[in-house]
Amino acid sequence: MATARGGEVTIRDLSKSFALGGRQLAVLRSLNLDIRSGECLVIVGASGSGKTTLLRILAGLEKADGGGVAIDGREIDGVGEERAVIFQEPRLLPWLTVLGNVAFGLEVRGVPKAEAEKRARFYIALVGLAEFSDAYPTQLSGGMAQRVGIARALTVQPEILLLDEPLGALDAMTKISMQEELARIWSEENVTMVVVTHDLEEAIYLADRVLILPKEKGGAARLIDVDLPRPRDRSESRFVRYREELLREFGLH
Repeated sequence: MATARGGEVTIRDLSKSFALGGRQLAVLRSLNLDIRSGECLVIVGASGSGKTTLLRILAGLEKADGGGVAIDGREIDGVGEERAVIFQEPRLLPWLTVLGNVAFGLEVRGVPKAEAEKRARFYIALVGLAEFSDAYPTQLSGGMAQRVGIARALTVQPEILLLDEPLGALDAMTKISMQEELARIWSEENVTMVVVTHDLEEAIYLADRVLILPKEKGGAARLIDVDLPRPRDRSESRFVRYREELLREFGLH
């Protein structure tokens, strides 16, 4: 069901502060960024650098103090159907089956039940869960539940997929498998994907570009182009060099 679509994001002079202990704490400072249609941008940074805040602003769940965000040239003001968000916890409805959970977003938008289920089954198959359509969330592993969350987000066919630590709660082996799945789904669906993660290897595995947000006041955000073929080999020398570059950025190497 992948189609050519928009999903180009323009961020200009974006700023955001929070009140903390009687003072204003700036987490984003005059950020300027262009996210290309169809690319995978991964955001990394130390705790408190504004990663999730930036994602929530892109999703329309948080208001910026200054500057703005435009999608395909249109300023955003709140949530929109061209964006879908996947959180660390999939937040499935326990009384609905996998099919019911994935079709739910379409049904509330007024899509006829038969069409909603047809589209839901397509995306359930895409994430490798066709045999579990009739299962309930309590019968799923963590990785399977997150696949359902991904299918649910894709079913509404967004231009932009926003993922906030989507694999952070998974064990190491499941996480690697899901990273491979995300890379495959992104490629097949031709969707702009923005991922927040603390996992630097995950960033290199998924990203076309990595955005590093500074924690220090007055520091500048930095972009790294990840020029590696796909699918990526984590043991390949250039992959290792990119990982070491990110480790140095955070004083870990």
